[in-house]
Amino acid sequence: MYKFGTTSERKLKTCHKDIQKVMRAAIKVADFSIICGHRNKIDQTRAFRSGASKVQWPYSRHNSSPSRAVDIAPWPIVWEGPSARERFYYVGGIIIGIAESMKIKLRHGGDWDRDREILDEKGLSDLPHFELFESRRP
Repeated sequence: MYKFGTTSERKLKTCHKDIQKVMRAAIKVADFSIICGHRNKIDQTRAFRSGASKVQWPYSRHNSSPSRAVDIAPWPIVWEGPSARERFYYVGGIIIGIAESMKIKLRHGGDWDRDREILDEKGLSDLPHFELFESRRP
């Protein structure tokens, strides 16, 4: 069974309790690290300027406290190469499946519209990203 290291634990504790529940269950099945939970104004500005985020402070779900978003990476962390994308989708599927079994609505940055189709997702792929999903009412 896998477990989070101290850095992942510290970052996970900045997240909403439902995100924590899902990630704590998922780590028992797949090995991954928590890359980011809450982002303060300085961190969000840095993420925006570097291109790691498409939105400025305070419009990211990472900016709430507790964070309504989390970024993860399968362990060992590999960002490039032929299998990197597949590894993110594999762990992402595990996380989404666990969230659904817990009746917690998460959205993955590889399936923004939650239709279980991974092609052409708004022209934006953010495979490390998961966020609590709130459907918009008409």
